[in-house]
Amino acid sequence: MSEKTASAAVKEKKPFGKKPVARKDMSKVQWVLKEMKRNYIAYIMCAPFFLIFFTFTILPVILSLYYSFTIFNLIETEQWVWFDNYIRLFLDDDIFLIAVQNTLIFAVIIGPVSYMLSLFVAWFINELSPRIRAVVTLIFYAPSISGGATTIWTVFFSGDSYGYANSILMRMGLIETPIQFFQNATYVMPLCIVIALWSSLGTSFLSFIGGLQTIDKAQFEAAAVDGIKNRWQELWYVTLPNMKPQLLFGAILAITSAFGFGAIVDGLAGNPSVDYCAWTIVHHLGDYGGARYEIGYSSAIATILFAMMIGSNMLVKKLLAKVGQ
Repeated sequence: MSEKTASAAVKEKKPFGKKPVARKDMSKVQWVLKEMKRNYIAYIMCAPFFLIFFTFTILPVILSLYYSFTIFNLIETEQWVWFDNYIRLFLDDDIFLIAVQNTLIFAVIIGPVSYMLSLFVAWFINELSPRIRAVVTLIFYAPSISGGATTIWTVFFSGDSYGYANSILMRMGLIETPIQFFQNATYVMPLCIVIALWSSLGTSFLSFIGGLQTIDKAQFEAAAVDGIKNRWQELWYVTLPNMKPQLLFGAILAITSAFGFGAIVDGLAGNPSVDYCAWTIVHHLGDYGGARYEIGYSSAIATILFAMMIGSNMLVKKLLAKVGQ
């Protein structure tokens, strides 16, 4: 056996779990195909999930990008119009610009605030005893799983004298007539933001608690020996670096919920809200895609929303990379 053949045989018999090394006597494509053939069982096991994921996630994104350059109404054949839909969005559609402004306001306020709120509440709860921790976790998590949570706030801010807010203000002599909270553009946006924050402790909150529970206590003792002086330094240099997977997961959920904000507005202020004061990109997308069946135009809206989410995700990844430094 020649030295070259013996070397190739050694490379093929790599122990399980180690990264395979590409051979020099074949191209990269040939090597990839060879590795796929060698690990065909793994690909067969992954195939059902991949097909479902591709069909219902990747393919709709690709089709949305394609249809964003067309005029399409689900009945007639699509007509290629290039960038006309995007030009119409930014130059002719005033409501879309209002939607972008409101979406950015919701995203800038609700996203970071709910994220930090989930993190610090989880940090606080983690310091409690196990029995108390379970009860407090349920109390904080309950609003996010309450399907009719907006009903509570609708009753509280009802526009007649029987609404709790109006009743209290009238008894205190601060107002003489009931305030129409959800029919007044001054109050709709602030109330929707507050209620969204109230119900924002969801899955990311639970993931933060899980991440805090997995940190080795010996690291805190070692950090104290190395000079960590207070709990804030302990949080920055020990706790958060050990929670980077949970932090990234929570950030993705926060970004998605912040840019996809709309259900709470519908439940409180109706659709559309008064003077479009809480009209978001999701509302605009639903209007053109679900009501008017302008699929090409709505696909352009969806593409812009997708680009905003991707950009925010990349920014958050860069910020999280600096945690602990």
